[in-house]
Amino acid sequence: MNKAFITGTAAAFPNAPVENDAVESVLGQISGKPSRARGIVLRQNGIKRRHYAIDPASGQFTHTNASLTAEAVRALADCGFALDSLQCLVTGTSIPDQIVPNHGVMVHGELGIPLCEVVSTAGICLSGLTALKYAWLAIGAGEAANAVATGSEIASAFLRADYFTEESAARVAALATHPGIAFEKDFLRWMLSDGAGAFLVEPQPRAGRINLRIDWIDLASAAHRLPVCMYAGAECDTDGRLSGWTRFLPRQWGEKSIFAIKQNVKLLDRHIIEACCEQPLRAIIARRGLRTEEIDWFLPHMSSYYFHQPLVDALVRIGLPIPADRWFTNLETRGNTGSASIYIMVDELRRSGRLVPGARLLCFVPESGRFSSGFMHLTAV
Repeated sequence: MNKAFITGTAAAFPNAPVENDAVESVLGQISGKPSRARGIVLRQNGIKRRHYAIDPASGQFTHTNASLTAEAVRALADCGFALDSLQCLVTGTSIPDQIVPNHGVMVHGELGIPLCEVVSTAGICLSGLTALKYAWLAIGAGEAANAVATGSEIASAFLRADYFTEESAARVAALATHPGIAFEKDFLRWMLSDGAGAFLVEPQPRAGRINLRIDWIDLASAAHRLPVCMYAGAECDTDGRLSGWTRFLPRQWGEKSIFAIKQNVKLLDRHIIEACCEQPLRAIIARRGLRTEEIDWFLPHMSSYYFHQPLVDALVRIGLPIPADRWFTNLETRGNTGSASIYIMVDELRRSGRLVPGARLLCFVPESGRFSSGFMHLTAV
């Protein structure tokens, strides 16, 4: 394989940051009542502000997923890249603006640039990293002279109060009385955020700037042994078995609640660390020869600070303890932007001036949909 470098990074956010106290004024209150889960969830997740593609005054959407993604791609022009020369565009997102056509061609249409290869990857948080892996392989194989990979989310489209029924509100209220499990439906309204990120990938580094060589990207799925945990456009029982999905959707188009994003919190708490971190990372340590002293920065995509200590403990158990001063996360100020999170974190760290040539980055992206994960190793040059 040829070498491949991230030579440009960019991020885009819709509208001004929304503080915790203003969330329900933007998303609305379920059944017109303040959330009883709010306090517990916010204490656990550590998020203080996030972005929504919603005008707080009118309640109207200000961006589509495709338009926000295009905004991030256009921002790559700051590194001197001419978008008209783009050869390969690869996009990842949890939920695009529509079922078909795919998200990538909608972004291509927004950009209005000439003919190029366009690919979209499916999934949830991991879809952004799978998009980057395609771009990396395209450059490494010599199939393209440049590629742009993206991750993006407009989660707010599925977090508004009108997507939640009276039944869900009652269930949320019941969950709020259970310590540590103020989750499931209302839980995600205090977790997910809107944002987009884009990486320019090329076979040579650009002079006069910090580039990031992509050393490897390893992906793994535990779906062969674990059930569904996070889902939308379906109904699922407490054991993670889908009970109503694609074949039933036509008669349910009018039922907005089926499209609300949901999560089985018990499954999440029980399996996310072991299935998405410990098991795959043990194999990577053996395969790649990873050692703590050779990791200068650890960038974990965390949905909540609730998982911070369990992740610390897991790294110790598998023999890869990483000191706190080598961790980088912007969860507190950006919220959980799903597939865009790793792009946004890398971009912010790169622009901070804290990266020096030779620095080695280990990036971690778990996905609770059916327990998948990705790890990426980068070297600053």
